[in-house]
Amino acid sequence: MSFMSGTTRKYSISMPEELAETVRAHTGPGGFSAFVTEAVARHMERMRLRELIEQAEADHGPVSRQAVEEARALLRNDAADSAADVYESPATADDVRHADTKAAA
Repeated sequence: MSFMSGTTRKYSISMPEELAETVRAHTGPGGFSAFVTEAVARHMERMRLRELIEQAEADHGPVSRQAVEEARALLRNDAADSAADVYESPATADDVRHADTKAAA
């Protein structure tokens, strides 16, 4: 389920003034609603994920620390591969990897 599709409706919310002004300073005059919408949608997705994890752990027991670390390693590798794909033009992914290796040396 995507929270970002469908019709929109105007709501009135209350939040600390300092927080609202900080958001407005970062988003500009037309980006406040989009910023709040994205933040709320992300929070809802995390809540749903937490519920799924809790249900899976209730059904199958807790996930081991080792399994979590293995999954994180896979995700980091996928993220690195995706980042390399983004930067293939004009340099190739190998160029980016070699530049990172040279910079680290």
